Amino acid sequence: MTEATGIVGEFLALKEETEADLLAMQCGDFYEFFDEDAETVADELDLKVSQKSSHGSSYPMAGVPVDDLTPYLTALVERGYRVAVADQHETDDGHEREIARIVTPGTLIETPDDDAQYLAAVVREGEGYGVAAADVTTGQFFVTSVDGDDREGALSTELYKFDPAEVLPGPDVRADEALLDRIRERTTATLTLHAADAFAPGRARHTVREQFGEDTLASVGIADDEGAIRAAGAVLAYVEETGQGALASMTRLQTYSGSDHVELDATTQRNLELTETMQGDRSGSLFATIDHTVTSAGGRLLQQWLVRPRQSRRELERRQSAVAALAEAAMAREELREVLDGAYDLERLASRAASGSADATDLLRVAETLALLPRAADVIDETSRLADSPLQRIVTDADREAAADLAAELDAALAEEPPGTVTQGGLFQRGYDDELDEIIERHESAKEWIETLDEREKGRHGITHLQVDRNKTDGYYIQVGKSEADDVPEAYENIKTLKNSERFTIPELEEKEREILRLEEQRGDLEYELFRVLRERVADRAELLQDVGRALAELDALGSLATHAVRNDWTRPELVEGRELEIRQGRHPVVEQTTSFVPNDLAMDDDRRFLIVTGPNMSGKSTYMRQAALITLLAQVGSFVPAESARVGLVDGIFTRVGALDELAQGRSTFMVEMQELSNILHSATDESLVILDEVGRGTATYDGISIAWAATEYIHNQVRAKTLFATHYHELTGLADHLERVENVHVAADESDGDVTFLRTVRDGPTDRSYGIHVADLAGVPDPVVDRSRDVLERLREEEAIEAKGGGSGEPVQTVFDLSSGSFERASGADERATADGGAAATEGSDAALDPEAETILDELADLDVNETPPVELMAKVQEWQAELDGDDG
Repeated sequence: MTEATGIVGEFLALKEETEADLLAMQCGDFYEFFDEDAETVADELDLKVSQKSSHGSSYPMAGVPVDDLTPYLTALVERGYRVAVADQHETDDGHEREIARIVTPGTLIETPDDDAQYLAAVVREGEGYGVAAADVTTGQFFVTSVDGDDREGALSTELYKFDPAEVLPGPDVRADEALLDRIRERTTATLTLHAADAFAPGRARHTVREQFGEDTLASVGIADDEGAIRAAGAVLAYVEETGQGALASMTRLQTYSGSDHVELDATTQRNLELTETMQGDRSGSLFATIDHTVTSAGGRLLQQWLVRPRQSRRELERRQSAVAALAEAAMAREELREVLDGAYDLERLASRAASGSADATDLLRVAETLALLPRAADVIDETSRLADSPLQRIVTDADREAAADLAAELDAALAEEPPGTVTQGGLFQRGYDDELDEIIERHESAKEWIETLDEREKGRHGITHLQVDRNKTDGYYIQVGKSEADDVPEAYENIKTLKNSERFTIPELEEKEREILRLEEQRGDLEYELFRVLRERVADRAELLQDVGRALAELDALGSLATHAVRNDWTRPELVEGRELEIRQGRHPVVEQTTSFVPNDLAMDDDRRFLIVTGPNMSGKSTYMRQAALITLLAQVGSFVPAESARVGLVDGIFTRVGALDELAQGRSTFMVEMQELSNILHSATDESLVILDEVGRGTATYDGISIAWAATEYIHNQVRAKTLFATHYHELTGLADHLERVENVHVAADESDGDVTFLRTVRDGPTDRSYGIHVADLAGVPDPVVDRSRDVLERLREEEAIEAKGGGSGEPVQTVFDLSSGSFERASGADERATADGGAAATEGSDAALDPEAETILDELADLDVNETPPVELMAKVQEWQAELDGDDG
């Protein structure tokens, strides 16, 4: 095969230097992709492919303009590609290209939305795991460790909270295929194998100290946490290696543990639809419902609060007091929100400045947003209700004076409408730099000389049709009409002949042109250097930008909670010690937005800790339990809650098992998923947790299911002792309230009159007496003959009367009755004794009549079936199946 040379050869040589999937190499005004990279990019981004010849061979080529690289990079990285970028530099010998950075899913600074963009690392340390997660777009950096009996589950939960774009598995983790599969299931992250030595304890510790300071590990309490340190060091090394320049924005190392936040595993976050619905939509989620933020940073912080509720009563009461103050001071709240509405994302702007990607418009946005802090502080200071609240501390903690000084410096430096690129002139205002002012004055003087040249030449030579202009081909020129072209002086040098005119130049004009070009180059170089220095000064103040940005984001998030509370008549919950959960007239925060909602009470405490919730299908059991979980969660966010009043004992975790998502694609049956979720709860919940169980054991045979549900109830009551709401159709479980001291029954009431059923949506004490499943089947559109037949079967079962299995080979109905003592169906006593079809001897009186095999099979199936506890749709389907079999046998 012929070896490529020239530009293609240079591309292929650079590609060999990197482990990136793709290479974008700058060639003048374009970034080009060659060979297989060109075909990949063209396929992914719908680009046109051309051919580039090199040393006798032809190579595919695709390119994008230099100024348009970012959106194309973003699209490629979002698809999981790691893209190396080679920039072009001018040298004395021509052009030189070298790889400047590698853009990966976790190091992409230019993101398409306002969501956090986390890069995570996971290492195994002893019996647990160390986790680090950094958002390169904002500089936030978190570390923690997880251990315990279900450490793999805890690790999955931590990663789910951050939803990383990219995960770096440590040397031990990358060899654990089962764990990697679990990470892939719980996240959409790209898994990247980073250099193993980056995870080495000594190197990682040195890297973390270099970044955050010598004493940081001890001050944040992880000096002896090798797992967390190794993970953090690997993240820092990876960010540095990719060359994105984002390390400068990582100024603060934050640690957290399970005792700081409420545990919310991935299943619970999904079941409660915190940030997206079960169908994957944002609309209809809790976050979408309560989000009234006016800034991207405020929305991001509010979402973080929802998925990481706090256990600190002090912090929660601080947030509550701020929300209360904003709720009461309506005019000041709206004024504050108007101020914040002009804020840009300072955390992201700090990261852009640190990475060297911020332009002049970005720095102007920094100035505009920094200037909002004093304005927000004035609104708070001038409103006594706000001034006496925790809001005052939020604006005081940020350095207002330093923010005002930096904003003033940027305002004084930058032009009001700077150009789109930092290599053009016009970035700075007059008076910012003396040398720049002098160059600008000389440039303007030379331009003025040229702009008045036409009038001077007309006057000197008496030529009326003369003008001075410029284009890219000819530069500056003097254009004279054909009729006067012969009258020009000898000093005029002809450079082009047109149809109706001639173009000339003169030595003075050529000299002025050279002077202007020289001055423009000097101005561009000087302005770029001045801007680079100014941008570095902003980058050096990254921590200030982050502090101010977080202060404004917190004001916005608290304002959002207050706005929603006022608009929806939410109340401030009382946070209490112990296991109490008392809700008066509680409502579901999302459902109440779309329907006329029936509020309900809930009372739980030490003596009433386990509620068995029964009631009809579609009556609202699931909504009732979810609203209890969401009210608890909102209280531990610091929010007001949808209730007339609420007393909430803080919990350390919320665990849910709701329905069953079929995960056959992952090789797990619905029932297996159900049991795994139950197992996680039984292992993870404590006596300070809240557990929501919406059906347990429904995915298997009736008696197996009842047994599992019964045993789980006993275990939670006796061993785990968590606050628990358990919705079930197994009415047998309601009897546990008579034997387990902390178990109580509640039910969702229904009214039945003249055969019509009305679901009241009201929760009352005590168990329900029936499920109304046939009514639900009717509502669902099950054919009338099936519904009518099921009502007849149910009535006979209640009366312990014989049931005729219609159909059968003999043409006669087969009668059975449910024996309550044995829990099974038996042939009804006194049923017909029939002779066999071939005229054989009649059956002995009282013995079973001879049945054809099909009928016997159906009778056996019927004997194994618990009609009361089989979902109505399944029951009707089974009856139809039997009828079809018997009818077919007749035929």
